[in-house]
Amino acid sequence: MVSIYQLKSRFQQLLRPLLGGLVKLGIRANHVTLVAMLSSIAYGLWLYADIHSSLPWQCLPLFLFLRMALNAIDGMLAREHGQQSRLGGILNEAGDVVSDAALYLPFALIAPTPLLAVLCVLLAFLTEYIGVLGPMLGASRRYDGPFGKSDRAFAYGLGALLLAWNPDWAARADGVFAAGSALLLLTCANRARAILAEAEGEKHV
Repeated sequence: MVSIYQLKSRFQQLLRPLLGGLVKLGIRANHVTLVAMLSSIAYGLWLYADIHSSLPWQCLPLFLFLRMALNAIDGMLAREHGQQSRLGGILNEAGDVVSDAALYLPFALIAPTPLLAVLCVLLAFLTEYIGVLGPMLGASRRYDGPFGKSDRAFAYGLGALLLAWNPDWAARADGVFAAGSALLLLTCANRARAILAEAEGEKHV
């Protein structure tokens, strides 16, 4: 199913020239992962503290793009420069869900029905959990859409811009979060089906 994640390889090509310099500076994949997570927490606290100001909402799409770049860089450093580790795997998966919570839960403060915004965050956690189950069940780590991490970043970034430009948009946020929840459930189903199909295929090889 179509997902922004399919553009990842091209995005990585654009970032690859930075890797050599980072390695020379002694920066490791785990450092980048931690910077991405801690900066996301800090940004989320800014949103909480200044929820009615347009500035943090206006800047959120730029920050989400930066976070995606950091996520791509830590993966390339790990794979291409011999920095893969069990600790790195834990930090990568845990950092993603912590960052999502920090950046996306503030939307609950502007939504007419806060629980819908919280539900979207919880379902996002479930999509990543199912994706991580792949290797444990004889398949690969799954990133199937239609509402994976990159797609969510785009959607939340767009929502933040709409909110910054027109605060009245918040009155219509419930419909958006309801649609997001439906897409997340579909994403969970797609990842589960892909894991089962891949695992069954491996058995017959």
